[in-house]
Amino acid sequence: MPEEQLFKTEEARPRPEIADVLTTAAEQIEDGTVVLGGGSETREVDVPETPRFEVELERLTDSETGEQRYELEYEIRWTE
Repeated sequence: MPEEQLFKTEEARPRPEIADVLTTAAEQIEDGTVVLGGGSETREVDVPETPRFEVELERLTDSETGEQRYELEYEIRWTE
């Protein structure tokens, strides 16, 4: 199945700002419609009543430097 990226953002933010974004997202998910972005880059999506929800924590180690990087991901999936 081909993948089409409809929206993506990635930037460094302080923890309180991230928490605010996640709180807003949680409220929107509960209401059934999530609005991503702002201005001309706004995307809106309806979330079904019972989507699939995944939480993943990964530790990645750079093979050259030994530096460790962590990724914490929350993913919601559904089919239409």
